[in-house]
Amino acid sequence: MNPIKQRSGWLGIALFAALMLGGCASMQGREPIQVTVADVESLAAEGLEFRMMVKLRVQNPNDTSLEYRGVYVQLDVQDKTFATGVSDDPGSIPPFSEALVKVPVTVSLVRLAGHAMSMLEGRPVERVRYKLRGKLSGPLFGSTTFESQGDFALPGAMPP
Repeated sequence: MNPIKQRSGWLGIALFAALMLGGCASMQGREPIQVTVADVESLAAEGLEFRMMVKLRVQNPNDTSLEYRGVYVQLDVQDKTFATGVSDDPGSIPPFSEALVKVPVTVSLVRLAGHAMSMLEGRPVERVRYKLRGKLSGPLFGSTTFESQGDFALPGAMPP
């Protein structure tokens, strides 16, 4: 192989690596965003699916805007997937601000029946565990993931 071509190939690889490391260095120090469910509205059911519009309150605790091209969300209940949704609506959340982001989600009635059956089996359920996770898809490689979890008491459940 021609030594000049070989040298320029290595130079190109070194330049690419330097650019990638510089890009990664500029993305450090971001605080994680905070995401909570602000509201849920019913949408028209479609076949064996229950549809809802979930409004997420997204808080950006950083000093730069959070740009996104779309949203994905998954809600797990009792460690099982309950609902998922996507939206291709783009948006921006200014620095140190919050915004409502709407995502239509789908709950399969078959999945809902499975959850109900598992909750009726065995011992009574007093608290329900949930986990909300997803991502705001940003430009290029700039996606921001989030996760929120907790539990709540069922109405009418006796405290331990």
